[in-house]
Amino acid sequence: MLHERLLSPLGPPITAVSEIMRALSGLTVIALLSPLSLSAQAAPVSAPAGPWKVFERPRTRAAQPTTAEITPDDLMSRLYPFADDSMGGRNLGEIGNVKGTDFIAREAQRLGLKPAGERGTFFQTIPVFTRTLDESRKVSIGMTTLTPWTDFVPRDMGGGQRSVENVPVVYGGNWTVAASLISPDSVEGKLVVLSVPQGPTAIGPPGTANRFGLTRYYRKAAGIAVAGLDQIGSQYVAENFRGGNQEYRDGEGASVPSFMYVTRRVAGLLLGRSVDSVATGTRGEGGFSAAPAFGERPIEHPGRNVVGIIEGSDPALKGQYVLLGAHNDHVNYHPPAGAHDSLYVLNHLWREGGLDDPDPPMPAARVDSLNALLALIRQETGGRSARPDSIYNGADDDGSGSMGLLEIAEWFSKGRVKPKRSLLFVWHVAEEAGLFGSEYFSNHPTVPRDSIVAGLNMDMIGRGSSSDVTGNTKEGGRIRGNQNYLQLVGSRRVSTELGDLAERVNVSGKFGLVFDYSMDANGHPQNIYCRSDHYNYARFAIPIIFFTTGGHADYHMVTDEPQYIDYSRLTRVTRFVATLAETVAGLDRRPLVDKPKPDPRGECVQ
Repeated sequence: MLHERLLSPLGPPITAVSEIMRALSGLTVIALLSPLSLSAQAAPVSAPAGPWKVFERPRTRAAQPTTAEITPDDLMSRLYPFADDSMGGRNLGEIGNVKGTDFIAREAQRLGLKPAGERGTFFQTIPVFTRTLDESRKVSIGMTTLTPWTDFVPRDMGGGQRSVENVPVVYGGNWTVAASLISPDSVEGKLVVLSVPQGPTAIGPPGTANRFGLTRYYRKAAGIAVAGLDQIGSQYVAENFRGGNQEYRDGEGASVPSFMYVTRRVAGLLLGRSVDSVATGTRGEGGFSAAPAFGERPIEHPGRNVVGIIEGSDPALKGQYVLLGAHNDHVNYHPPAGAHDSLYVLNHLWREGGLDDPDPPMPAARVDSLNALLALIRQETGGRSARPDSIYNGADDDGSGSMGLLEIAEWFSKGRVKPKRSLLFVWHVAEEAGLFGSEYFSNHPTVPRDSIVAGLNMDMIGRGSSSDVTGNTKEGGRIRGNQNYLQLVGSRRVSTELGDLAERVNVSGKFGLVFDYSMDANGHPQNIYCRSDHYNYARFAIPIIFFTTGGHADYHMVTDEPQYIDYSRLTRVTRFVATLAETVAGLDRRPLVDKPKPDPRGECVQ
């Protein structure tokens, strides 16, 4: 699932777990403040009993031939190789994603799906480029030449970002104090310089800002320069900012402000005086006489949707489709390697929301307690639990949905009776990068767009137990799963009938699932409705439902591995979605669209 920090103007900027991973590299352990019972005085819990028994589970599993039924064994046989370390995280533009999409296409062919990509293949390649700063280009303010990554750090906003060369400069205030900020209407065509407070902010590391929130607020500006680079530090810059950015382009990119971090010295050069002594709205005396620029090249390995069809049995309805979707990518790897058990225990005790939670505090008083717990675990596992780990396997996100989709394809392909309508299977690429694959396919579908009667999207469907924090309420309270837990998002946002049908199938099929709609609340800050591939179909008024068992402590962590999946839950959810797809495909009419149709080029709002 795409992390909120990429999309939401309310969330913090993109952050990595680099500091924790660096601290855990080798077998080093950092103790953290626990919200649970573990404390500096309390004895550590015994190991590997209770939640730590998971370290005894095998990391690999020999694949067995799959069957016509949707079973835990089949899902294990599919998911273990798909989320194996050898896939390298399946990140867009990396060889691991090519391996993953090849794996899916081979299975689709074996199961007898009809290729529905480009040129008679299962693949649809999407246009993605890598953009990097042109470091050969001189950047200057007047006669002063600036050094990239030391004096300024540009954050690429894509091919549509505006130039800040020879534009007026204005001081916009302290970005964390709303009352101090210059109005959005007064910055059109200007470079806005913003100051930041000293020390950490509520949303991220010291010196950083909410990039997407600020560029949305000052959408008319030529650019935004945040004077926080002195606090950010060179190591954080090297690990998080210096790599190239991947950009998807489908037509002309939207015009947006440029964004950069600058030192206080550079802010002073832009303004002509110290950033501490200038009033909001003051026009600067400097400006970029030569501004930063980016170059671009195609990604090394292609980003590909995998698309296949099982044709319907009714001659009058087989030209209509029920789309079933999941995403085939994840988020690569993160050196240096850390001890696997250290990060697992750290997250399950103190960061239960995974990357959705902030870095926990790390008081030294907890070191002995945590080390004692890990010593017990390692004694029981013979040290195997402490293996070095740096690969984001993405077993749940979204190996669970992708392999569930293959199980559904086999269930239908080997069934004696095919549904009336055809089934369109799409394994979208680049969901993690920004929903690129589903945006491209919905803009350029390989079947007529108006022939798609509904879309069922599965993203993270392999967890959801009572020990998992599956999300937060709109008011900020923790949500936990249960033995029957399943989240539904967007099920009635386009078609009330489709949402009602899901409820009926759950009852008539005796699945016994308990649907949680709390993450679908209007105005929910986690913005889940806008964060996975279903939205790119909903924007064209195609009825959709997003199925997920929600977040957990391993969300976007290297510990999201196949041995931690609840295969009984995954099987149950997959069977339910298959039955719902069969029901929708057999309706005498398409699900009624009874909600206002959105602007397909507009901004998603939950």
